[in-house]
Amino acid sequence: MFSKHITGWALSTSLLLYACQGNHPQQAAATNTADHAAINDSLNHMMLIPGGTFTMGANDAEARKDEQPRHTVTVDSFWMDEHEVTNAEFAVFVKATGYITTAEKPISKEELMQQLPPGSPEPDSSMLQPGSLVFAPPSHAVPLDDVSQWWSFVLGASWQHPGGPNTNLDGKAQLPVVHISWDDAQAFAKWAGKRLPTEAEWEYAARGGLKDQPYPWGTEALTEGKTKANTWNGHFPYQNTQTDGFAGLAPVKSYAPNGYGLYDMSGNVWEWCADWYDSRYYQQADNNNNPKGPASGYDPDDPAAPKHTIRGGSFMCTDEYCSGYRVTARMKTSPESGLENLGFRCVKDK
Repeated sequence: MFSKHITGWALSTSLLLYACQGNHPQQAAATNTADHAAINDSLNHMMLIPGGTFTMGANDAEARKDEQPRHTVTVDSFWMDEHEVTNAEFAVFVKATGYITTAEKPISKEELMQQLPPGSPEPDSSMLQPGSLVFAPPSHAVPLDDVSQWWSFVLGASWQHPGGPNTNLDGKAQLPVVHISWDDAQAFAKWAGKRLPTEAEWEYAARGGLKDQPYPWGTEALTEGKTKANTWNGHFPYQNTQTDGFAGLAPVKSYAPNGYGLYDMSGNVWEWCADWYDSRYYQQADNNNNPKGPASGYDPDDPAAPKHTIRGGSFMCTDEYCSGYRVTARMKTSPESGLENLGFRCVKDK
């Protein structure tokens, strides 16, 4: 989704995509994991996803190269959060542990310079302060191959201040928590006695028991019939008709669930998976029984930066741009990334 080597993008915007090695999840408070699970389940009920065998990937006109070839995968039964983790849930975790997210930590200039391409200018010290990437739509049409046209690195942006330091969570308890790095999601999951889903589990669950359908609801186009998901309506990124009812994030459970009772498996926010992203993985996969993904990440667009897979699309997805709301669509971003349209949900072994 994002790369270290973003041509024409100001260095300040890309700072968030590199984390100093010290930005690892701190130890959660040593309290009963079962209590955490009980508290969390009262806020986010878990649905039992019955195990089975399915065909993963796509070969239709929409399919990208990294979604091919289609291959048979078997997953065991597991539990999955019925909706994306909310601000209310994450606040309970932070209150219990004192956890500080990646976006809330300063960035080390020395470690950053080690990761930037040779010859990169030193960043201004002000841009080493905590912050995250915020959606800043332009007022006119822009080239869709230049993400700097709609993303801005904002100092002070974090899960508690999703639009920047002058914003807060008032009235947003039931919105998905955002500006969450992979490390942050892992820390929450461990505290709650859960884990992040594998990419295979995520796709299997998103299908909701349907066979070979492009969306969690079946085959009907996103723009036809009843509103089905929180995506971009209009011309991205400058015109949003809001025909789905929201300009940005929507409260969880705003749209009908899929066949497994899961909400927002398409749209709203991208969701972290446990797996590393490798564009070649489907061509090389040799274990299709509860696969855990590749041993390391590989992105041909940015081979120096390993990334994790994210799934499901977001409120910014549209047929004009990414169509990430298809159940087979794969996207990737660096584990340190925090974005205004990136969150997660958890799973648990049966």
